[in-house]
Amino acid sequence: MLKAENIKKEYRVHGKSFKIIKNINLTIYDGDFVSIMGPSGAGKSTLLNMLSTIEKPTQGRILYNSKDVTQMKNKELSRFRKDNIGFIFQDYNLIDSMTIEDNIALPLVISGERYSVIREEVSKFARFFGIEEQLGKYPYELSGGQKQKAAAARAMIIKPKVLFADEPTGALDSRSSIELLNCLSKMNRESEITIIMVTHDAFAASYSKKVMFIKDGNINAQIDSDGNRKKFFDDIMKVVASTGGEINETI
Repeated sequence: MLKAENIKKEYRVHGKSFKIIKNINLTIYDGDFVSIMGPSGAGKSTLLNMLSTIEKPTQGRILYNSKDVTQMKNKELSRFRKDNIGFIFQDYNLIDSMTIEDNIALPLVISGERYSVIREEVSKFARFFGIEEQLGKYPYELSGGQKQKAAAARAMIIKPKVLFADEPTGALDSRSSIELLNCLSKMNRESEITIIMVTHDAFAASYSKKVMFIKDGNINAQIDSDGNRKKFFDDIMKVVASTGGEINETI
């Protein structure tokens, strides 16, 4: 379980204080697939960064199974992040000088895993994401969708407890977006990995189990899926319309 208690985030610029996250409480259970939506500047990415331990809140606590990560020292926090958290970003963050196989394998190499295990795990996740034929290529030789699948495979190879995705379909075409979302949804169902995704896209959000809407630094609405994705999409769009959000209707 991931729990945020009264978290706030302020930045000071030239002596002025800017409140990005004002006061948020939320609980995300193991196996959840949660999307965070809201207009630009609402605080979505800041919230994601705090939940994923990249940033610390100005006030409040973030608990993973009752363990307060906001009190961890840098070394302990780095170890916790390495063992428990995976990341997917909009711009892929692949290393251009390494093959796709080496990019995916990198987290296990850093952890000192045996070569035979690394090869087996890379093969398994490449097969899951449908990029087996791309393993010997370099990132510049792949399409955007293939690069994002490689980034997802790299994030998943450590078998994280929580996967954070920041606009993972933002740079993808319609077909690539759907393929990636289907993979994430399948991973969530079959491996019960918790996924927390920031997105502007109502269609992408409809693949999740619940959506939290953030506006002006606060969560002002939450809706849950009943398993009917089309209906959930319609429900998301109704909330977007009522809050005046800047959300894409389709990919």
